Amino acid sequence: SPSRPCHACRFCREGMLNQCLNMRFYGSAMPFPHIQGAFRETLVADAGQCVPADGLSTGEAAMAEPLAVTLHATRRAGDMMGKSVLVTGCGPIGVLAILAARRAGADLIVATDLSDYTLSMAKVAGADITLNIAAATDALDRYKAEKGTFDVLYECSGAQAALTGAIPAMRPGATILQLGLGGDMTLPMMQITAKELMLKGSFRFHSEYATAISLMQKGLIDVKQLISETVRLQDAVKGFELANDRSQAMKVQIAFG
Repeated sequence: SPSRPCHACRFCREGMLNQCLNMRFYGSAMPFPHIQGAFRETLVADAGQCVPADGLSTGEAAMAEPLAVTLHATRRAGDMMGKSVLVTGCGPIGVLAILAARRAGADLIVATDLSDYTLSMAKVAGADITLNIAAATDALDRYKAEKGTFDVLYECSGAQAALTGAIPAMRPGATILQLGLGGDMTLPMMQITAKELMLKGSFRFHSEYATAISLMQKGLIDVKQLISETVRLQDAVKGFELANDRSQAMKVQIAFG
């Protein structure tokens, strides 16, 4: 796990390790000086960061981190059994959120994005319905009737338009999980208040990392379908260029050694 909390601050002692005041998280630019990432052949880690990944490929094991992000959000959503779920933004986090929601018992899962390719990946992951909002800006209108349809929203794009466009489709008392980080937003507080919506931030993870490994080892969640390409270290620039092309890539990985 890239997460190394101190286990001594007040939030760690309260079990909120992802809120650690002294967190060291590989690749994070939050503290200064910034923390180095893990694009290297060897890495020294604390034993507490390590989870045995027997039976998984290195590519699958590398997916434990983003999967853990969505498992943490799913935990914050509460009981998902039989719920109707909307996922906005179908990059790797959004598609993993579909897998996590289905594993948690979600019934109907609708996914929205601006790219046909990412929506095709959402379909492969188990979304019942996919909607291209760029092609049909009114695609969510059918779900807005009679105060809305969905019980849970995973907002994974970080775009204000996605969040404000989804809120009318949420039924009273629904839970909104904000995973995407796109800067500050202006929210329709009248709708949030009148429908008693619960807006929850979801940040990183901690114990869910080991859960992510376990779910993959047991074959309960398959992440292999998300790995579009694996490139060698010497081809890293090509890998980054491919990863930036949402018309043909979901998750691009770099193989070391």
